[in-house]
Amino acid sequence: MSPITASQRGVTLIEVLVTVIILSIGLLGMAGLQSRLQQSEMEAYQRSQALILLNDMANRIASNRSNAAVYVTGATSPLGAGMTCPDNTGSRAQRDASEWCAALQGAAETSGGSSVGAMVGGRGCVESLVSNQYLVTVAWQGLTPISAPPAGAACGANSYGSAGSTCANDVCRRVVTTIVRVATL
Repeated sequence: MSPITASQRGVTLIEVLVTVIILSIGLLGMAGLQSRLQQSEMEAYQRSQALILLNDMANRIASNRSNAAVYVTGATSPLGAGMTCPDNTGSRAQRDASEWCAALQGAAETSGGSSVGAMVGGRGCVESLVSNQYLVTVAWQGLTPISAPPAGAACGANSYGSAGSTCANDVCRRVVTTIVRVATL
């Protein structure tokens, strides 16, 4: 065997090792991308659930417009996660509030006896604005910190995250709102 053939075998082995290292780095990058995609998918799912529940309450208020003021919860006493839902046996507005509260807690879908069909920590508020206008808000816990919602969106404020955590100062709180205008007939 000549010395040139022996050195060529070593070069081929080094090329294979470099290729394996490059492929490993690429596969790690793909795994990281997959993880971020799953996180983004969960954020999108939670936002779509919040929009469904937001429209649900807005439609309930609009269909019972003569009693719209009864739906007001205020920003400091939301319905949903961690709250006791109102009694379901009274007026239509009380039934609507009870059903909305249960939906915010995830009652639409269960797994092993636990409610799992809504956003993480879903809370809902109905606030009275001027001249028969009502601000309906749904707030929930996001998965990653971004920026806190504007000061006007007070529903669920300071309920998500604690001092020293990555979610401190409401940077993981997500909020969607709509205004329901009730005409005087």
